[in-house]
Amino acid sequence: MANQAVLDETLQVLKDNKLRVTPQRHVILAYLASHHNHPSVDTIHDALSKDLPNLGASTIYNTLNTFVERGLVIELQNGDGSTHYDYFGTPHYHAICTNCGKIVDVSYEGFGKDEKEFEKRTAELSGYMISGNHMEVYGLCPECQAKLGITRKENN
Repeated sequence: MANQAVLDETLQVLKDNKLRVTPQRHVILAYLASHHNHPSVDTIHDALSKDLPNLGASTIYNTLNTFVERGLVIELQNGDGSTHYDYFGTPHYHAICTNCGKIVDVSYEGFGKDEKEFEKRTAELSGYMISGNHMEVYGLCPECQAKLGITRKENN
């Protein structure tokens, strides 16, 4: 279960986004905020079903769709074609393994600093009215590199 700070934060996020606060919405958002495993609907269902046995997969799916529509959560496709979800509370991007589908959050000091400039420039170049952004990079995770006997080459 999520700690009290995460519960308080996610409760406020729901209120700030003018979403009706239901126990299901709150526990699903708190799960996403406290776990960085980029879960699928099934993963969330398995994790929460012990405490909420009446929480169905369709409720989780519908709740996640609502969160995605409001920009609270993003959908990620991994290597196996399944959909995974990520709470985007702090700026980060994703590295996705093209072999096993593992997804990891990546951030570093200063990441997101030029986000507004990036969006402004994209709007100028495309004519789009930008509402947000998301970046993914693809490659082989360290575990797959080891399994495949591949040595990572440093870019110079």
